[in-house]
Amino acid sequence: MNDRSATSTGWFADIDPADVEATTEAIREKTAEEPRDWPAEAVDAGFADDEVDYYAKLHESTVESTREAVREREKADDQQLKHSIRAMDDCSRTANELAERLAEWAGTVDPDAGTGIEYARTLARGEADDDLAEPAIRSLAERVADLADEADELREFVDRRTPAVAPNLSALAEPVLAARLIALAGGLEELAKKPSGTVQVLGAEDALFAHLRGHAPSPKHGIIYTHDAVRGTHPENRGSAARAVAGKLSIAARVDHYSGELKPELEAELAERIETIQARTTGDDAGSDGGAADE
Repeated sequence: MNDRSATSTGWFADIDPADVEATTEAIREKTAEEPRDWPAEAVDAGFADDEVDYYAKLHESTVESTREAVREREKADDQQLKHSIRAMDDCSRTANELAERLAEWAGTVDPDAGTGIEYARTLARGEADDDLAEPAIRSLAERVADLADEADELREFVDRRTPAVAPNLSALAEPVLAARLIALAGGLEELAKKPSGTVQVLGAEDALFAHLRGHAPSPKHGIIYTHDAVRGTHPENRGSAARAVAGKLSIAARVDHYSGELKPELEAELAERIETIQARTTGDDAGSDGGAADE
């Protein structure tokens, strides 16, 4: 081993070439002060037999390092929120679709059959006419009730977990909407990096693409329409409300990702801005917002 390898701090230094776990950790943790001829360094250090062997070992270790990084990312709290909100929506959607099928089926037996999730729960509990005691109908009702119950439990999970992951976003948007925004963006970090104009139309991708093709007007809002400040504003001023909400949500996401410190002033500032917008008389110029994005 020559002087060059003796001073190396590269990822292969003091590593057993057969220990993939150790080399994977070294790739993720170690650094070198300056670029070097790493294949030659690896051969001199005894890590690789030749340049071909060096690149083979490097490939194996970097692939495993990437896999480990992905596994860690998927375990992150914001990713757990993403999966839970999507599972909640899947359960709710499926339960409602099956409840419609159940109502149609039950209606062929009892003209006075009810509809919806609560009717399914009534059947599942056995609180129905004898005519609806058909095991298959009862079994379907039980499945609908189970899915609806699962959706309710997932909503409770989201309500509990989101404020811990994104306290400012939860305070401004309520936990379920905050979790939906995180899921649509792909994660809290991804949401924090998006401009407010993008946050404003998250969930309205189809309408946005239709607009870009020249087949529809530009969407004013996406999923943030469910925010009370947007939904409760007169349609003529709703675009201004959506911009104000998106601007504050963008700031909240950045604070949550980079510091996690709760800033109550964000909620107060948004409330004041929305109050001003909603106080406008119908017909006022919605574009005189004093700023399209509150970044």
